[in-house]
Amino acid sequence: MTDDHYFSADPRTPFERTTVRCSVWGHELELDSGSGVFSHGRLDPGTAVLFRETEPPAAGRLLDLGCGWGVIGLALATAVPDADVTGVDVNERALLLARENAVRLGVAGRYRALLPHEVAADAAYDEIWSNPPIRIGKQALHALLLTWLPRLAPGGRAVLVVGKNLGADSLQRWLGEQGWPTRRLASAKGFRVLEVRRG
Repeated sequence: MTDDHYFSADPRTPFERTTVRCSVWGHELELDSGSGVFSHGRLDPGTAVLFRETEPPAAGRLLDLGCGWGVIGLALATAVPDADVTGVDVNERALLLARENAVRLGVAGRYRALLPHEVAADAAYDEIWSNPPIRIGKQALHALLLTWLPRLAPGGRAVLVVGKNLGADSLQRWLGEQGWPTRRLASAKGFRVLEVRRG
């Protein structure tokens, strides 16, 4: 047994890579996942719902918040040739995998995977995409969102997928109460896809 979590900065679990293949927005992706990283060996069901229920943006500066091994941000970089994508995570192993996957997909010139403190203080984004780390706890999740949502450019939006049984509806209400108008884009397989707007 191990007490490691996917949000551990440096997992002690032995590092084993597993290739995941998935079709996203008409593109076939082949990516390495790894032990000690969220959703090792498979596309997370929530992320699958996110992809199935959305269309990629036309272009822009995009942030994958809690990027893991990079599947959301790399799908965006692949599907949107004019996008500049940043993935952010606290898990060093996840960032290593995301960077390697970017090279494999040929998008390393438009994709970077960074620790939070490595992101420029003045960096702003047209869109934030995330399967947020709900299991870090409500207080930490709220702090995370209130740290990154203000980086949205005027008129920007965030697209989040959250399990209904993990508090998606209460999170939607809370975001609205914090001044971030939020609507439900879709509901499928026990997940909500939420759109958060910056005025």
